[in-house]
Amino acid sequence: MRIIFLSQQFPPEVGAPQIRLYEVSRELIARGHDVEVLTAFPHHPMGVIPEEYQGKFYQYEIYDGIPVHRSWIYPSPKGSFWRRLTSYFSFTFSAFYSVLKAKPADVIVCTSPPLFVGITGYIASKLKRAKFVFNVADIWPESAVKLGILTNKSFIKLATVLEQFLYKKAWKIATATEGIADYMVEHGKKRDRVFLLPNGVNTDTFAPMPKDQELLKEWNLEGKKVFAYTGTMGYAQGLDSILKVANNLKDSHPHIHFLFVGDGQEKEMLLQMKSDLKLDNVSFQKSVPVSMMPKIFSVSDFSLVPLKNLDLFKGARPSKIFPALSTGTPVLYCGEGEAAQLIESNRCGAVARPEDVEHITQQVIELANKSEAEYDDLSESGRDFVIREFSWKKIVDDLLIEIQE
Repeated sequence: MRIIFLSQQFPPEVGAPQIRLYEVSRELIARGHDVEVLTAFPHHPMGVIPEEYQGKFYQYEIYDGIPVHRSWIYPSPKGSFWRRLTSYFSFTFSAFYSVLKAKPADVIVCTSPPLFVGITGYIASKLKRAKFVFNVADIWPESAVKLGILTNKSFIKLATVLEQFLYKKAWKIATATEGIADYMVEHGKKRDRVFLLPNGVNTDTFAPMPKDQELLKEWNLEGKKVFAYTGTMGYAQGLDSILKVANNLKDSHPHIHFLFVGDGQEKEMLLQMKSDLKLDNVSFQKSVPVSMMPKIFSVSDFSLVPLKNLDLFKGARPSKIFPALSTGTPVLYCGEGEAAQLIESNRCGAVARPEDVEHITQQVIELANKSEAEYDDLSESGRDFVIREFSWKKIVDDLLIEIQE
């Protein structure tokens, strides 16, 4: 089968859309399918295009066995909404060149957000005479409005019209969560035209391993009970609440340590907050390659997955849950809804109310005090759960059933 994936983001960038596209592409190629990826030059999250791509409009490459067409984007890590919008549209239009360069396809799978790349995906499907699958990982513009990122009423109206147009024209819609799938059906898409394409994990790469002693020593984590946050440090995560938890515990529970690994728009604010509160029980590390993440989890006793207290996130399934569980690292999820139910029903961690500092503090203490046997139960339950439901092999099996119709 000939498949084109169209997405603004792709490795070497790190994040849920990038990892999902990389892993699904590799699995499909391993099964003999013809796959090409159309994406932008790397730029996320710092808004800097690497030197080897600078000054170029287009480049074709083979990335770890995956054929990749990259085209120009105006990078915008910070600043006004309009600068970010310019960034989105720069790729929306430059990607047409990659469409022309790409081979014929049976199916084009286009990832949103950003919503606007759906324009490229729809037109490309017409040019290639391919089926158009719209992969929706976040409902936009609704999510941007609720987060306060988008306030211009005229633009919201126009974006909503585009959103409904793309949903209508898509042959099928793939959604990251059940909540988004329900939204599509509520907005007129037939249930048999909607399917789940969730975040998953490579259960072979992300497997339990002994604690990395060199990393423990290098990061001064020896003898600590480590609660780790890994990934983009953005507004949606509400990470300031975790630093407030650390402040609550710095004197009474000095053996509990909070580790942050990654970059993002909120990192400078968090570093300043750490300094202001004089938090010796908090440390920050730069973003690391995906290949190093199993080592990070090996020195982490628990994985922190917090979100802001917004109804919008009740249908979320943060991707960072699955690599942690796959390595046998229990999760403390600070949120409500779909992901919370997964954690609780599969007995692979704990759930705290989002941005409720006192409740999160209580849950941290309870997890830190678990016996070895109790910890092992959480660890084994999490590993078994993701192997059963969220390995990439299982996800690709389900994807092929849908797109080979």
